[in-house]
Amino acid sequence: MTTEGTDGDGTDGNGTDGNGTDGDGTGDGFEAYADLGATTADAMEIAETSMDRVHKLVPQDVLADRIRAKSVHATGDPEFQYLMRFTGEDDSEPVRVGAEAVLDGRSIVTDITMVKEGITGRGHECPIRKAIGNGAELAAETGMTRTAASVLELDTEGVYDGAIASIGNAPTAALALADCIEQGTRPAVVVATPVGFVKAAESRKRIREICAEYGVPAITNVGRRGGSGLAASLTNELIHVASDVRDGEETLYDGDDGASE
Repeated sequence: MTTEGTDGDGTDGNGTDGNGTDGDGTGDGFEAYADLGATTADAMEIAETSMDRVHKLVPQDVLADRIRAKSVHATGDPEFQYLMRFTGEDDSEPVRVGAEAVLDGRSIVTDITMVKEGITGRGHECPIRKAIGNGAELAAETGMTRTAASVLELDTEGVYDGAIASIGNAPTAALALADCIEQGTRPAVVVATPVGFVKAAESRKRIREICAEYGVPAITNVGRRGGSGLAASLTNELIHVASDVRDGEETLYDGDDGASE
C-alpha cells in the first residue's frame, strides 16, 4: 500500500485487479495497456471466474452491492464489503450519480498518477486528469503537502464542480477536498479511499460528514486500509455500471436501498 508519506505522483505497480497497469504505463512500450481490462479469451475467463466467485460472497441485490463486490475483488478480502460506506439518500445514490456523471462525460479527477493510470480508458468519454503536479508554489509557501495544495489549486479553477473526484493515496487531499466542499464546491460524486496510519480514517470520516451535510454523494471505507488500486477499481466500477446502463443491462432507478449506518 502507498502511505501518506509518499504523497507522490508515480506508480509502483499496484496491479489494480485487472483494471490497472503493472507499471507506470507512461512509456511508449506500454501503449497497449492504455485501455485497461481483460480483452483476450483467457483474460476474460479469469476475470469472469473471479467475479463469479466474488458474487457468491457478496449479494447482488442493489447497485451499491456492485461497489461492495468490486472492493472484495480489488482487495482479495471478502470482509472488505463490510468496510464500505455510502453517503447519500440511500446506499446506491453515489453509484447512480456516479454512473450518470460517466454517461454525461464529466471529468474524472484523481489525487495522484497511480489512481489515474488505474482507470480504464474504455467504455466512457470522460477526461481524466490528476491533481498532483499543480499547486507547487502554494505547497512551498505554506508547507502543506503537495497533494493538498494541488487539490486547492485545481479547485480555484472550478475543476471539481460536477466531476468524479477519486482519491486513493493522500489523506490530506481528501481533507482539502472536504474543505472545498464546505466552501461551496460540488463534485458529482466523491470516491475516497486514502490509505495509511496518519489521518487516513479521519480524512474519510470528514468526507462522509461534509458530503452528508452538503448533499454530495460519496463512496468511502472505514479503517486504515484503502489505497490507489482500490480507488481506481471503484471508479472503474462506476464506469462499468454506466456501460451496462448504456447497453440496457442495468437500470439506475428500480427501487429504494437502505442507507449505510
